[in-house]
Amino acid sequence: MPFGHDMVHSLATVVELVNTSPSTGGDDGLTEPDDLHAFVESREVSGIGALTARDLGQVRLVREAFHRVFTAPDQPTAVRLLNALLSETRITPRLTEHDGHPLHMHYFAPDATLSEHLAADCGVALAHLLVEGEWERLRTCSAPDCDRVFVDESRNRSRVYCDSRTCGNRMHVAAYRARRRA
Repeated sequence: MPFGHDMVHSLATVVELVNTSPSTGGDDGLTEPDDLHAFVESREVSGIGALTARDLGQVRLVREAFHRVFTAPDQPTAVRLLNALLSETRITPRLTEHDGHPLHMHYFAPDATLSEHLAADCGVALAHLLVEGEWERLRTCSAPDCDRVFVDESRNRSRVYCDSRTCGNRMHVAAYRARRRA
């Protein structure tokens, strides 16, 4: 996918955010403000001050909205859901350089909350993906016991597991053992 650094970073951020949700089959990865702070640090989200329980609640709502986009049954539904999320977000595009990153775009308003920041930057990244006709790249893991989401960045859109080292390897080993038993 021919996307710039900021687009790739935003897509990875939205995937990681959605995968903190219990809707993806695991434990809730955002249960307290410290979890949210760790997420912000790990994803290098810039310009964020102290985080509160209110921020946590707002980010969890945005997380579930993004989960619905990833699991939409078709592109028109994904577009409708993403438009609804973006319509509630103050978007102020601007060019910026910071933290050693090259010139790139930010879409959140300068005084945005963390939830607005994530909704704007990640929402616009997903919007660009949909505009490019790449909706099929928004996937849910094919392993029967995993509902994690991912963006299929493979050239031929053939990725089916959230992680080839865990789910992919586990499924390939199971298939191998089934063939050996047969």
